[in-house]
Amino acid sequence: MIFTASQQFTTLLGLLTIVPAGHGAVCFTIENTVIYVDPYSATTDYGRYPKADIVFFTHDHADHYDPKALEHIVTSHTLFVGPECMEKHLELEKTLRNGDFFKWKGIEVLAVPAYNIINKRPDGNPFHPKGYGNGYIFTFGDFRVYVAGDTELIPEMKQMGPVDVAILPKNLPYTMSDDQFLEAVKWINAPVVYPVHYFELDREYLEKAAGDKVKLIYK
Repeated sequence: MIFTASQQFTTLLGLLTIVPAGHGAVCFTIENTVIYVDPYSATTDYGRYPKADIVFFTHDHADHYDPKALEHIVTSHTLFVGPECMEKHLELEKTLRNGDFFKWKGIEVLAVPAYNIINKRPDGNPFHPKGYGNGYIFTFGDFRVYVAGDTELIPEMKQMGPVDVAILPKNLPYTMSDDQFLEAVKWINAPVVYPVHYFELDREYLEKAAGDKVKLIYK
């Protein structure tokens, strides 16, 4: 398989590879373990990707829970973890609500809030209500990765750090504007940031505004 945008990081649990896997998805490999978050087949050919040991879902919108993507990566041994809304779709190894903690193979996972404050549907309800979905903080020994899920800039981000890598969404009206994204980068203060979930991106503007202390990595 070829991971064109993969990056590797040294952790106490082994060498961690982070692959932005299309849209809001990410693939982690550490030693011989393969972890996915929100695989989505409309943007990625998962026939080229390794089989999943475990799949995390942030919520069940069609671009985050995609059975077609799962067909390529799921085996009889694959485990599923996600928020309560995923229970109607899959048998979960663990249901995680905001604030819940899960430990698996030495990897610690904290479910954190992901929601809209400003952006709403025509009926006045937010695209992502608070408590419906999750973001996740994965701790690989001494190395922390924040996968934000579908969220705007929310006050809880001020307490996310310290984080080594942040994977943040950037598109309107569902997640963050450029200004919100840059504010999130500032609050979280991770040295490496992956913008995801975007349809178009002004790389020059974001890189200049984020500053030299932040490395932006694109899918």
